Amino acid sequence: MTPSSPTAARVTVADHPLILHKLSLMRDVRTGVKEFRELAGELSLLLAYEAMRDLGTEPERLSTPLETADFPTLSGKKLALVAILRAGLVMTEAMVKLIPAAKVGHIGLYRDPETLKPVAYYSKLPQDIAERRVFVTDPMLATGGSAAAAIQTLKDAGAQSIKLVCILSVPEGIAVVQAAHPDVEIVTAAIDTGLNDHGYIVPGLGDAGDRIYGTK
Repeated sequence: MTPSSPTAARVTVADHPLILHKLSLMRDVRTGVKEFRELAGELSLLLAYEAMRDLGTEPERLSTPLETADFPTLSGKKLALVAILRAGLVMTEAMVKLIPAAKVGHIGLYRDPETLKPVAYYSKLPQDIAERRVFVTDPMLATGGSAAAAIQTLKDAGAQSIKLVCILSVPEGIAVVQAAHPDVEIVTAAIDTGLNDHGYIVPGLGDAGDRIYGTK
């Protein structure tokens, strides 16, 4: 884990060798849909470990086959995973395996191809979102508009503790999210060079949604 150079301390780059290796395989144009989807899920699990590093624990009295003692168990706020549709789904589906008691929400946004601005079309969140620590999932933090809009939707619903978990980011997108939501920590596997004229991350890995679902 290293701090990101172009941004403030609320950005964590999870640069574990396994993460870097799986990300490199995802970047490869030869990687097919099945393998890409599996890699995205595996990478999401690894990112979840980092994003949830600061979850609180409390001792619970348990009995092993040999003796009774106090052992750490999760404590504090309950958790929620919120996917930015559609590509964020593969991340929440993987992460919920680690925390099966978490509630799952969905926020539907698409990027207007002309303006590159986010357009909202769907939102379904747990009713008790204000009482939960929220982890927002979106594979690509590109222009930052969709992520910032999704976070605002969560705040409008009462959420107070929010982290954004992304596979790839760029300085432009990070800056947009940080300007709108300086209280939100970003956890990412890598920060790429920047955006091309069409708003895609370069060198990137292409359109994550298309590669996950085999669409064009």
